[in-house]
Amino acid sequence: MNPMFNPTRDQVRDFFMNTWKKHQDKSVLTPIESLALKWILEHPEYHQVLGAQESREQDYQVQQGQVNPFLHLSMHLAIEEQISIDSPPGIRQVFEQLSARSTPHDAVHEIMECLGQVIWESQRLGKPLDNEQYQELLLQRVKRH
Repeated sequence: MNPMFNPTRDQVRDFFMNTWKKHQDKSVLTPIESLALKWILEHPEYHQVLGAQESREQDYQVQQGQVNPFLHLSMHLAIEEQISIDSPPGIRQVFEQLSARSTPHDAVHEIMECLGQVIWESQRLGKPLDNEQYQELLLQRVKRH
């Protein structure tokens, strides 16, 4: 199995932590690391986490109001890719409409709420991600504003 498409928890964490370390060391970044760094820099609240080796083993409990910074940054990358290829269809337009009302970063966070909901449902029901539901949630988000 190609870890690029289905990385383990440790691989994801190592990727973001190594990207942050390379940035701090002023090392050359790969294109995907450069994209990741863009979002890392947008989230200074995660900088300490990314620099602390013990963060690699940390469990983040949603029930206790904890945000998993690695999941959050991963979702930023996934959504950026979705917007760049307009998949699911219409997500680029949703992003542009939401961005016009706030900031691109806030728009991605709104999309992230929709993606998080369909991922949660998919995991809860043990079914594939429902793209139609995702698209509907995105359209509802645009109409709400």
